[in-house]
Amino acid sequence: MEKEENQNNSSEEQNFSTAEEKDKSEVNSNTEDKKEIKESTPEEKIVELEDKITRTFAEMENQRRRFEKEKEDAFEYGGYSFAKEALTLIDNLDRSKQVLESDDKLKETEALKKTLEHLDIIKKDLISIFEKNNIKQIDSFNKKLDPNFHQAMMEIEDDTKEPGTIIQEIQKGFTIKDRLLRPSLVGVSKKVTKKEEKTEENQENSKDK
Repeated sequence: MEKEENQNNSSEEQNFSTAEEKDKSEVNSNTEDKKEIKESTPEEKIVELEDKITRTFAEMENQRRRFEKEKEDAFEYGGYSFAKEALTLIDNLDRSKQVLESDDKLKETEALKKTLEHLDIIKKDLISIFEKNNIKQIDSFNKKLDPNFHQAMMEIEDDTKEPGTIIQEIQKGFTIKDRLLRPSLVGVSKKVTKKEEKTEENQENSKDK
């Protein structure tokens, strides 16, 4: 029994001594780590701080630029939706003119002439107001089709024009500054088909006969 107690005591003493050694080694390692951290020179600390300050200023500058861009867009294009809706006024004026001009009862009357003149004045005033606010009409007629500004609604056979040339304007397009407000709806030229060319040749031959 005494031998067993002595063995247990000796094992406990060994465990305690190993635990003490571990604690000492951990303390030593921590002190060594602290020494390594403390070993950074003042010059290195200054460089590190300068780097942090530079990155902070860069982030602040990026945020400032984003804010300025958002503010500029809001100022320049804030009326985009309103301007787009206002274009219906011009469309309605054009439709009114077409209806009046096609009315047989009003044709060649003084009343029709004066009404059309007044409608033209109103349209010119509207376009002038738009232009003052950087809303401009897109020039389309006889131009090459540009998908950025034009939307082709139909193809019209015409050998006198290069294929893809705008020869009819269905609805006027507009831009607001450098942004598209709405595209021009247009008709573009295309080559005459071979079948029609043959029928024309046959007609000419029949005439010669």
